[in-house]
This record gives sequence, C-alpha cells and structure tokens, in this order.
Amino acid sequence: MDLREQKGKIIANTRQIKKLDEGYAVQSQNSKRFYFVDDKGICNCPDCTSRGTKCKHAFAVQYFLAVQKTDKKGKVTIEKVARLSYKQAWHAYNQAQTTEVKQFEILLADLLESIDEPAYDFGRPTLSLREQLFCSVKKVYSQMSSRRAKGFFDEAKEKELIEKSPHFNTVSKLLNKEETSELLEKLITLSALPLKSVEHTWIADSSGFRTNSYSQYCQEKHGASKENVWLKLHIVCGQKTNVIANARVTKNDGEGSADCPQFAPMMTATHEAGFTIGTAPADKAYLSRDNYALINSFGGEALIPFKSNSTGKPKGKTHIWRKMFNYFQLNQEEFYQRFYARNNVETTFHMIKAKLGDSLKSKNFTAQKNELLCKVVAHNIMVLIAEVYELGIAPQFAPFNTEKEAIEICTQSNETALKVAQS
Repeated sequence: MDLREQKGKIIANTRQIKKLDEGYAVQSQNSKRFYFVDDKGICNCPDCTSRGTKCKHAFAVQYFLAVQKTDKKGKVTIEKVARLSYKQAWHAYNQAQTTEVKQFEILLADLLESIDEPAYDFGRPTLSLREQLFCSVKKVYSQMSSRRAKGFFDEAKEKELIEKSPHFNTVSKLLNKEETSELLEKLITLSALPLKSVEHTWIADSSGFRTNSYSQYCQEKHGASKENVWLKLHIVCGQKTNVIANARVTKNDGEGSADCPQFAPMMTATHEAGFTIGTAPADKAYLSRDNYALINSFGGEALIPFKSNSTGKPKGKTHIWRKMFNYFQLNQEEFYQRFYARNNVETTFHMIKAKLGDSLKSKNFTAQKNELLCKVVAHNIMVLIAEVYELGIAPQFAPFNTEKEAIEICTQSNETALKVAQS
C-alpha cells in the first residue's frame, strides 16, 4: 500500500464524503475544502491533474464505498466499509457532571490550602485570604452577583469548608486588588499540575470576553452603534484534557495586547513550572524566530505555519527557523496534520464560555481581569473533576513557597492514566 492509498484510507475514515449526481465531494485531509471525484475516479485536485495519477481522494472514495474482493472462481464481491467511530465514556462523563457541584467545593478548598496566610502584627484581623479566594471563585463559578451568591457562602460555612461567611462586598474588594491577579495566576498553574504527566502538547492562543462597558467615544464621534469593550484572555492549554497551565489577561488593544509577545513568557512559565513541552502548535499570529528557538531550547518542537512572505534566512543563531521552514515547504501535508492539534484550544475557550459565560460583570479593568482569571481557575477544577473519573487521578496540592515560587504536585494515577500519558 503506497502513501496515497494510506492517506485515502484515513480520509475515508475521518473526513466527509458526499454523494453527488455525477461523482463524490471529498473533503481535504488538511482543510475544509472539498475536491470532486467523478465516477471514473478522476479528481480535480492538483495531484491528479498535474501528474495524472490516482490521488488519495480517489482512494478515499474507493474505501468509503466498498472494497472489492475476488474469490477463487473469479467472482467479485463488494463489502461496505464502516466509518471509524469513537465512543464517549458516558459513564465517567455522567459521574463527573452529576457530582461536579459537590466536588468543585472540595477541590477548591484543597487547592486553597496551599496559600500562606499573611501575618497580622497589630490591628483588627481581617477575613482569611483563603476564604476570600474561595468565595470569589465560587461566586464566579455560580455566575451570580455578589449579593445573590451570599447563600452559597453560608452553605460553605455549614459544610465547614470555610470558618466564616463573608459580607458580599468582601468578594468585590478582593477582585479590585492588583495583587490578587498574581495569586490567581499561580493558582491556575497549581490546579493544572496534577495532569502534567498526561499532557505533552501545549497550545497558545487568545480569545475575547466582553464586558458591560461600551465605547461611547466611537458612538458620539462617528455615529456608530454601541460596542462592548472586551478583554483578551491569553492561555497555554493542554491538547488532551484542555487544562490551562498559564493564563494572562490584557486589554483588547494597546501595548502588550498582541498575541506574539505573550508566547515566550507564557511558555517559559509553563516549562519552569515542571510541564514537559514536547510539541507547541500555534497559529500564524505567533510566528517568530525567537518563538521557534524558545521551544527548541526546551527540547520541544514548535509548529507554527509560515506566512507567504516568510523566508528561510535564520538571522543569527536561530537555525531551527531554517530547519522548520524547509520542513514546512517540503512536507506541508504532514506539517498541517500535526498542526491541527491546535484546534483543541478552541474547544477550551468554548468550554469556558459555555459553562462560565462569555461576559464579565465587574466594572473596572482590575476587577474584570481578576474575574476572568477566576473563570480559568474554575475551568481547571472542572477539568480535574472530569479526569478523576476518566483517568482515575487523585489530585493532591502542595504549597508554593520556594524562592522561585515553584509548585510541586503529587499525583496518583491508575493504569488508565499512565496509558493515556504514554499514547
């Protein structure tokens, strides 16, 4: 079986093939484009038209329709080929979804045990920092206002998850503090570390979350309709579990909001936290010699498509740029087949927006930033709950109080988790 035939079999099992009046429409292996294969097996793709050979799309139609078998008497029989299907682990999914609310509070309380309480030498003691963070993340998870979420704080006190149910304004005050952002970013990394043995492909991307503020200047000057001001959430997420190892929030425009400059600090923080970066696919917005060289220095491989005006000139010591440029030019199909793991980051953003909302309730940038980071912490906890049932992990969180503020995690995985990590 040659390479075209192998790829045709993959297309028949994984891509769309539609029956038309005079042939078949076959979806490309690497894009959403369709090619036309007539009843004689002739395709309009460049491979078939320029070389006059039977292309992978024609083989895909052959495998999709039937496989011909000839018996000893010369009789030809046709057997239908069944498409590949992947079963959902419904039992584990149902368990995770039905117990999520209860498990969420327990895992959140365990996660916050890693926080060192600030020492008070004099004055009136304030509410515990752990309890403030607990109520803040719980409030964002519930998607309610601070006043309406007060009932959840009271329930947490009755369950002895917190010692005191705070005033509803306490949550708002915590989210309005600049220092809360750094703490939440560390909690995001801490909550992802139980899955570090499973994830080896890390994807960088960004997405927008709208606020309740509007661009009045644009409306008054140009007569435009109201437009929501929105923030950008930059993340590094795992391919298999959609857990987020690092996250940063910026405004939608201005200095520091572009995607490419965020790549290096986020990937560096992910690497220093103890995650293995084997592959790092990202879209063209992250294309740069420095980003390719950075992932190479970690022992991994960046997969960032080159632009039409890109050249193979390394410019300095970034020879990995020339190597990957030649690989991209000579093996585009293989490159894109590996690159499309990047699409899982869109699933991650959809999970956050579908479950926790795509809008922010806070009024100013600091509070909006912290509210969005709380969404990411809540997302990671929900991912952990799902993996408890699917992979059998038992997450245990340890304090991060070393000089480098590194986070150590002890995980217990069953045989299923180890098999997934090795696949």
